[in-house]
Amino acid sequence: MPGAFTGRADELEVLNGRALAARGGRPGLVLLSGPAGMGRTGLLREFLAGPQCRDMTVLHGSASGGSADPTAYAGVRALLRPLGLSGPDGHDTHPLLRGSARHALPALLPAADGGQPVDAASAYPVLHGLYSLVRHLTARRPVALVLDDAHACDEHSLRWLDFLLRRAGELPLLVVLAHRTEAEPVAAEAWAGLCAQHLATTLALGPLSGADIGCIARQVFPGPVDPAFTERLAAVSGGNPGTAVSLLRELRRDGVSPDAEGASRVAGIGGLLVARAVPELLDTQAPWVRDVAVAIAVLGEDSVVHLGALAGVSGMLVEDALTVLRRAEAVAPDRPALAHQAVRRAVLDTVDADRLAELRARAALLLSDAGRPAEEVAAHLLLLPGTPEPWMVTLLRAAAEPADGRSAPDTAVRYLHRVLEAEPGDVPARLRLAVAQAEADPFAALAQLRGALDAATDVRTRARFAVQHATTSLAVQGTFAAVRVLDEALDALRAARLPGPDAAHRELTNRLEAARLLVECAHSGAAAAPVRVRLARLPASFPDLAMRHDGAALAALLTALDGCSIRRTVDHARGVTDTPGAAPSGGSLITAALALGLADESEGALGALNRVLARGEGGGEGGGPSWTRALALSQRALVLRGLGRIPDALADARAAVAALPEDGHGGGAPSPMPRLALASVLTERGELERAEELLDGIEPPAPDGACLEYHLHLTARARLRWAAGDGGTALRLLQESGRAQAQAGLANPVFAPWWIGASRILAVLGRTDEALEAAAHGGELARRWGSARALGLAALARGAITPGAPGVELLTEAVELLSSSPARGDHARAELVMGRALLATGDQRGAREHLRVAADLARSCGALALARTARRRLITAGGRMREITASRADILTDTERRVADLAVAGASNRQIATSLFVTVRTVETHLTSVYRKLGVSRRVGLASALHNPAAPAGRALARVP
Repeated sequence: MPGAFTGRADELEVLNGRALAARGGRPGLVLLSGPAGMGRTGLLREFLAGPQCRDMTVLHGSASGGSADPTAYAGVRALLRPLGLSGPDGHDTHPLLRGSARHALPALLPAADGGQPVDAASAYPVLHGLYSLVRHLTARRPVALVLDDAHACDEHSLRWLDFLLRRAGELPLLVVLAHRTEAEPVAAEAWAGLCAQHLATTLALGPLSGADIGCIARQVFPGPVDPAFTERLAAVSGGNPGTAVSLLRELRRDGVSPDAEGASRVAGIGGLLVARAVPELLDTQAPWVRDVAVAIAVLGEDSVVHLGALAGVSGMLVEDALTVLRRAEAVAPDRPALAHQAVRRAVLDTVDADRLAELRARAALLLSDAGRPAEEVAAHLLLLPGTPEPWMVTLLRAAAEPADGRSAPDTAVRYLHRVLEAEPGDVPARLRLAVAQAEADPFAALAQLRGALDAATDVRTRARFAVQHATTSLAVQGTFAAVRVLDEALDALRAARLPGPDAAHRELTNRLEAARLLVECAHSGAAAAPVRVRLARLPASFPDLAMRHDGAALAALLTALDGCSIRRTVDHARGVTDTPGAAPSGGSLITAALALGLADESEGALGALNRVLARGEGGGEGGGPSWTRALALSQRALVLRGLGRIPDALADARAAVAALPEDGHGGGAPSPMPRLALASVLTERGELERAEELLDGIEPPAPDGACLEYHLHLTARARLRWAAGDGGTALRLLQESGRAQAQAGLANPVFAPWWIGASRILAVLGRTDEALEAAAHGGELARRWGSARALGLAALARGAITPGAPGVELLTEAVELLSSSPARGDHARAELVMGRALLATGDQRGAREHLRVAADLARSCGALALARTARRRLITAGGRMREITASRADILTDTERRVADLAVAGASNRQIATSLFVTVRTVETHLTSVYRKLGVSRRVGLASALHNPAAPAGRALARVP
């Protein structure tokens, strides 16, 4: 059997040592303990077959199946059965039963076979007779008494073993009792007395290490086993070899491979194995065990008091039920929670629908009375069938408030839908529903708001819906309709003669006017002068915090696109990301992140996007795809691409495409941003056909609509055509983007920088004056903006088209500037152009230095196309480098590769030095080089970087400065 003895060498050594001592006249008792499946039986089998037991009389039995009468020395009979003393007439002539040993017969023969019942008065002669029998045995050779499942042993047998050991003296005797730690002894008092023996040695079998579990996995699966698979298997099995073997067999039966992908299946299969046994378990237990299991399945992890109240039993019975369920591994070992979701489903399947609904309603009342948060109570109410009752509506409405305030809009949507089922005319609830939906699905929110606007007769109510309609429209560029709706609401509010204080009327009018200003600025994000006038008014005095966040984010983006002031851009953006109080909306954070990214504040941009994604916005109502999540992932992919973290960018871009359906959601058109981001990353990796397929599947954005997406689309297509060798089409697309940006007043040098590629292509075509003009245009924009990346790109554009020493001087400046910026990919590109320029001047040595840096840096970024180009140039310059493939290890030298492999295997620096016959300092130098080239922080993620470059392990792979 796989894993029967794996990882138990130390325990075997202890047993062999006690056997050796017993053979020398030092008797002993070993209490071998461990949970079911921990390998007790396999260890005993290995011990009994070993050399220390070959010259011993070994009597081995199990207390769990020795006799039908466990009260009459069943354990003794299980142990001594191999002697044949209970056979037909065997006791009359057997030499072991001479003298006082004949008094052992009542224990050796069950009453039905001629034995006599043993009572307390007649116990001593029997105990002494059994003792004499063992003395006769030890006179011949040393004796080992090995009893498995000793927790099931009867009281008489345990008392005899205690009697025997107290009189063992110098007998060559070893007693081994193996028992399950999770099982209560049948004879607790006698067991406790035996454990108190001074001869006793406790040998507890603990969980196996990850390496041992990996060894078991390799016994079941031929071929290599991925470390991630082994790690997950060890965690789910808890280091229990029996559980691990069952899991492995089930996984193999299901066709799961022992790789990183298969690791994701381990937990599910483990839970299913336990879940399959749940119905039979509950059927064989007392009814209150089932009641407690159902209470845990309904309530989740909770106090014994609450579980008992829901199950209708005392706290003592709850504890007893938890003990039973833990023995079956249905409950976690350290808390009152079911071990797996599959176990929970299996328990709930044993309850009919009406009873389950009753329990959930009782659970909600119980938690409400205990003062638990409203959303915790409402989670049970969401699962109830039918229209919510009035008391339920109150709790659901209260639950939606904190959920919305903590920016969990998908949760608030579910609560508010249930509220509106019971009270469809609840205007505040409908408005809050639209606010919550705007995060996950703005198109669905707009549909909700349009319906509310059509149905609203009160002008104030209509005005509130109009404000939310406007702010939601910002996310989907639906500003034309929003302006019309706001104007109609303003006209109606001004014309109406409303009762009530003027202050409320003025506040609502201010909100409408502020919303209109936001929509106007977003729509005309265009002509620079009008935008700057509006920016002066934007965030200052909006009537509520949400609008101030929206205004500050929009001001940051428009200031960045205007290309005039990094400081003002960052100040506006920080007003969104760093302001205490209610969390900004996802849309505000994404907009602020875009502005921070353009200002070289990449860490701030990633922090803002991580906040959006950390909210768990897995989707809108019903768990559908989330608009906000898709946009945040797309934007983070673009930021990561700029940082040169291509594998991470690829993972995010793919997740963004998966998060947004092809046909949009809620009736809107699908956003092109996820596909644009993925196509841009694939182009960096040299996967041009797939990138072109993605771009062909995008409906080109209109220049007067989503203007940012329009320019990103043009530059993405241009980069792809240039990479594919179609310079003419690339130039046309870039010049079209330049004209459109000029018309829109966009003057940021790093947003869709058309001028860099255009100047390069024009120079190649021999149109030098036009190339210089494009580079000069970019240089002017870069001087106004002033970021290291922008200035470095400007120097790169000029240097790439300037021949001789002046060009090399400009490229030197570009390399210095870009190396100090977060743009590692652009830095690698500058090193490539520098190497090419030096090669053209005849400086092959200098060229090789820069080309090697370019290849290493591009490869560590995951920019395979750039890395391969740099490698080809390096070879032209007389250098040598391995072929660039998808493995990051290709950029390592032979020595660095050996050092990295040993580090992945867990060797220390000193062990690596000994293996390679070098000094520890040399190993440290090589490892530093490995970390730099692979873009990892120390040994964290080293294995993934070497063997799985496309894995999204980049969350853990820190970028090396």
